[in-house]
Amino acid sequence: MSFAVDVNILLYASDSSGPHHKQARSFLESCMSGEETFYLGWPTLMGYLRMATHPAIFERPLSPSEAMRNVDALLGLPHVRALFEQEGFWEICRGIAKTIPARGNMVPDIHLAALLRRHGIKRLYTHDRDFRKFDFLRVVDPIAA
Repeated sequence: MSFAVDVNILLYASDSSGPHHKQARSFLESCMSGEETFYLGWPTLMGYLRMATHPAIFERPLSPSEAMRNVDALLGLPHVRALFEQEGFWEICRGIAKTIPARGNMVPDIHLAALLRRHGIKRLYTHDRDFRKFDFLRVVDPIAA
């Protein structure tokens, strides 16, 4: 069984001054040391780089090289895979947008949900409740657990 991790878990794990740091860090470390295949969408990884280095989001933002090293560490693990758009992605995205309007903050969520659906990944670890709108995903919040 495989799973995906959303950007907010990566961000919380990197933000030592944040209230969810300890839980997210512990969860991510267990994923990294485990053997179960886990997936990261390119939108997740790019979102991580964008937000982890942004001074309006992090009290102490990471340098671009620190953030890239974190991504390298994840992608360097033998059981981590990056997800990308493939043939049929747009049709899946449009299908999702028929029931969940593709606007504002839902656009990146629909993007990730469509990637997960395209690749057959059904379990997503996130602290973002909006993902519960996607009935084809089993959403697990490792922060609330």
